[in-house]
Amino acid sequence: MWKQGIAGMAAALVLAACTATKPQSPSEWQAQRDWKVFEASGRLSVKVKGTGSYANFDWTRENGVETIDVNTPIGTTVGQLCQDAEGVLAVDAKGKTYHADTAADLSRQLLGYALPVQYLGVWANGEWAKDLPHQLLADGTLQQAGWRIRRSLREDGSPYTLLLENNDMSVRMVFSESRREAGLPETQGRCEARG
Repeated sequence: MWKQGIAGMAAALVLAACTATKPQSPSEWQAQRDWKVFEASGRLSVKVKGTGSYANFDWTRENGVETIDVNTPIGTTVGQLCQDAEGVLAVDAKGKTYHADTAADLSRQLLGYALPVQYLGVWANGEWAKDLPHQLLADGTLQQAGWRIRRSLREDGSPYTLLLENNDMSVRMVFSESRREAGLPETQGRCEARG
């Protein structure tokens, strides 16, 4: 009896590992739209000059507030990035808060390099950022803001991977789940860490 249970679990794991994905074609990229809600979770890796690090993430955007929690593999939050109409802030595992006008400025201040955090949600949704020049390549790669951006999609069109590369670094996000709802925010929220 236990052998059947193990065989069933193994089959389920194999099926889950074989999630059908496809690269995004050039025609699937769209102009930036308004999203009332965006929620996602998954794994994140950053590689800079041959050195890499990884973490899990929980990401929400609602009421004009975008929050990304960076977690250890066991779920402990080690940092939070939050952006609202007042700017962007980060809170580390010890509760210390860092402020900046833009996400790029904050990542440069904390990490020594500028991550394109302000565009991640746009690119994750298969869109190019408005008001910035962009180019679509035949292989489905979007080039924008100094980055080469590629996505792979699940059969239902939701993001599976988002890969960003430039000459110095790469960022890879693997989405375990995501949800979005079109429209404008009903109210303008504020980052919880602002008090």
